[in-house]
Amino acid sequence: MKKLIFTGEIWQEGNMYTSYCPELDLASCGETIGQAKKNLLEVVEIFIEETSKLGTLRELLEEAGYNLDDSGVLQRAREPVSFEQMELKMGVM
Repeated sequence: MKKLIFTGEIWQEGNMYTSYCPELDLASCGETIGQAKKNLLEVVEIFIEETSKLGTLRELLEEAGYNLDDSGVLQRAREPVSFEQMELKMGVM
């Protein structure tokens, strides 16, 4: 069995939590952080199953920057080294 490593970003929007996988551009939500995580895992699983049925899974994963290593783990070719909020002052709007 292969394993897919991906990022799960979660943020609060009102009374809900949004979960997002930037590598695959997939999102979900939930009423709790745990539910948002669970729902994102489900969306990614469905994405993998459906693209596999269509025969496009390998191509889509390669486009998303994934490589299959010797142990069967799908990891991004580029690993982020920093996540931070950044600020730019804008003179126009």
